[in-house]
Amino acid sequence: MSAPFRYCPQCTEALVEREHGGMLRQACPDAGCGYVYWDNPTPVVAAVVEHEGEIILARNALWPQRFFALVTGFLERNEDPAEAVLREVEEELGLQGSDPGFIGHYRFERMNQLIIAYHVVAHGRIELGEELSEYIRVPFDKVRYWPAATGLALRDWLRSRGYDPQQIELPRRG
Repeated sequence: MSAPFRYCPQCTEALVEREHGGMLRQACPDAGCGYVYWDNPTPVVAAVVEHEGEIILARNALWPQRFFALVTGFLERNEDPAEAVLREVEEELGLQGSDPGFIGHYRFERMNQLIIAYHVVAHGRIELGEELSEYIRVPFDKVRYWPAATGLALRDWLRSRGYDPQQIELPRRG
């Protein structure tokens, strides 16, 4: 385990590994300070965007070619997740969404995130935001899912609608 820093941000003592809450965590050795690096996951909203009877998958400008996924974004302070997902759909795709339907929450361990997924029916003309480089439209019966948090949300939503999506095999990371 590694904290983003080696010294206590409150009193500057060198952090040590100690048990807190049943887990080993980086903590300040000064009992009077009491700082503990909890390393809590970051909440992220994800949208299964339905537009004109198809699913919209998008590619982030920083991702490899041909990798498309759900629209996602960080939950802002004091923001309701359902409102956040509508904001992200508008920011990333230029679409107006309505009635976000909660799909579920999913762990994305690689990025230490908690994905809060919704289905959003969206209207309007797609205009990509600055973070996205392209999008694709996929009919419900042709969607394949990936074996990670947002892919599992997509799979679960499709199954709830009576579809049996197939899994994409991702290349192994070296």
